[in-house]
Amino acid sequence: MNPSPSIDFLRLDPEKNQDIPLPRYMTAKSAGMDICAAIENNLVLAPGRICLVPTGIAMALPDGFEAQIRPRSGLAVKHGIGIINAPGTIDADYRGEVKIALINLGQEPVTIKRGDRIAQMVIQQVHQARINVVQRLDDTGRSSGGFGHTGR
Repeated sequence: MNPSPSIDFLRLDPEKNQDIPLPRYMTAKSAGMDICAAIENNLVLAPGRICLVPTGIAMALPDGFEAQIRPRSGLAVKHGIGIINAPGTIDADYRGEVKIALINLGQEPVTIKRGDRIAQMVIQQVHQARINVVQRLDDTGRSSGGFGHTGR
């Protein structure tokens, strides 16, 4: 089993954002770390509205890893709050502020407060593939069958 990667987090404004928890696993077996909103004032997210929410942190991922930003299931089911580009990807060479692109897919406005857990972050190992241009692809049982082709 591979050892867990180490991630460095930087509070971008430590005095202002000391009250915002760093990303953290909420249970011993959680796959994702919860990420909190570092907003100054309450944010009312109207139905259909998209908003880029600051977290007040930057991070350094090790080479060969990415952070996937995913919706929190409770916010999604109870309020229709999702991530517009889910899953969002943060690359290992990005050092800017982590911001979360929320969308309200629900029917009612939702208020996001300072410190609210707004997304989850899953760390995944990634590989950059070699690209080959060929004259023909191998045949499979499915071949070029597309959406719904398998009948399931």
